This record gives sequence, structure tokens and C-alpha cells, in this order.
Amino acid sequence: MQKFAYLITIALIASLSAGCVSQGTFDQKANEAVQLAQNLDAAKTRIDTLKGQKQELETGASELNAKLIDMLRKNSELQQTLLSDRADTDRQQQTFSSRKVQMQQQLEDLSQNNSQLLSSIDQLQKENALLAEQIETERKVRAEKVAKLKSTYDQLVGALEQEIQRGELTITNLKGQLSVNLPNKILFDSGKTEVRVEGKKVLRSLGDIMSKFPDKALLVEGHTDNVQISSRLKETYPTNWELSTARANSVVHVLQDDVGLPGERLIAAGYSEYRPISDNETVEGKASNRRIQIQLVPMPQAE
Repeated sequence: MQKFAYLITIALIASLSAGCVSQGTFDQKANEAVQLAQNLDAAKTRIDTLKGQKQELETGASELNAKLIDMLRKNSELQQTLLSDRADTDRQQQTFSSRKVQMQQQLEDLSQNNSQLLSSIDQLQKENALLAEQIETERKVRAEKVAKLKSTYDQLVGALEQEIQRGELTITNLKGQLSVNLPNKILFDSGKTEVRVEGKKVLRSLGDIMSKFPDKALLVEGHTDNVQISSRLKETYPTNWELSTARANSVVHVLQDDVGLPGERLIAAGYSEYRPISDNETVEGKASNRRIQIQLVPMPQAE
């Protein structure tokens, strides 16, 4: 810049010399040239400074532009995230609303079921109370029956004590069923169906006691062992069925005709050899199975 000012000054002097100007004018122009050169130099310095500032501004602008682009990118990402979050929120809200409706329906169903359960429990409590009353009534009836049955058993045993001691009969109380068992040797001769005199005495004693229990019927059962009918009796009694039934009928006739028990209280049945109470393989067992068994049973209801 100084070199440029120097050249201008030389050019100006030469111009002034050629033109033959005054010294004052020359000095003035020379000063102006110097001043102009200085101004030019200052302008050059200012330009360089401005160029530097411009470079700095351009660099700053570039950095700001990069930051702006990064911020725009982040803003776009945030907007995408926000949109996604809003979509998730909407879905969650819809799910929540759906769940809320479902839960409300479930609560209503539970409330209805609870009401039904309470009603069922109340009904069950009433039924249980009624059942308890019925059970208590049945227990009392059963207790009365047991007591009455025991009383009947005790009376039978007491009244027939001598016959029991002599082995003419036995009395059993099995599952609430009173039975009087009479061995055939007391009632019948071998192969016979007519009741012996000693047997009639036992049946009279038994019948006198049975007359005290008019609410009971007498089931007279005929039983045999498994020995088949001998050839001399086959014409009269082909099998043990006929023999057992005939002996039961004979006892029924004695109870009705000789003792005087009403016929409607008497039932005759033959069981042949098919309900043994002992082993038919022994003599004693066969003797036990040949018997008349009289059971006290409820009176048949008239139709």
C-alpha cells in the first residue's frame, strides 16, 4: 500500500512539474496525494479486516447452519416421537376404555352372581333347616322303632325263656328284623309235614306272645338242607320246594286254627335248600338248616 502511495506521489509530481504549477499548489497536491495514499492504505486495512470478519461470519454462519440442521433433525425426531407417543397414548386410552367396559360388565356379572349365590345360600339354609328337622324326626321315629323292637325282643325272650333254654327255639334280632327259629326236630318227624304235639305246644306259646303285637304280620318260612327227597317221598314231595312249602303251610294252619291268629297276619313261604344258615357238609349244619323261621314283618297294606 505504501508503495502504491509512493508511485502516486511520483506521478503527481511529474504531472505538476510538466505543467509548471506553483510550489504551493505542488505541496498541497503532494500532501493530498500522501493523504490519499494513507486513506487508500487505511481502506485496504479495513477491507482486510472486513474480509476476516466476513470469513469469521461465514464460518459462524456455517456452524450455525449445521446446528440449525441438527436442531431441525432433532426436532423432526421429537415430532416423530411425539406422534408415536400420541398414537400409543390413543391406543392405551382405547385399551383402557375397552378394559373399563369389560371390568364394568364383569362387576355387573359378579354382582348378579353374588345375588344369586346369596339367594342360593339362603335357600340352602332353609333346606338344611328343613332337612335337620326331618332327620331329627326320622331319628326319633327310628329310636322309637328300635326301642319298640327291643321291647318286643325282650318280651319274646322273657315269655319264651323256658323254650329257649330247652333248645326248642332261638330268637334273633338281625338288622332290626326279629326272627324266631324252630328246628324241624321240634315240629316235624322225619319226612313228615304234620306238626308234632310237642311242636304245637311251642307254637301255642309263641302265638300267645304274637297276639300282643297286632301291628305285625308273621312270615312263616320253610327251609330244608340240600339232601334230595328220598324215593319213598318223591310221589308226595318231588323236591325240597314242595317239602319246605308244605311244612310252612302246616305251621300257618296251627297258628290260625289252634292258636287263633287272624289269617291276614299270616304268610307262608318255602325256600327249599337255598337259604342255609350253616354248612351242609356236616350233620350238625344240615340239622340247623332244616328249620321253620318266623319273622315279624310289617302288615301288608290293603290296596
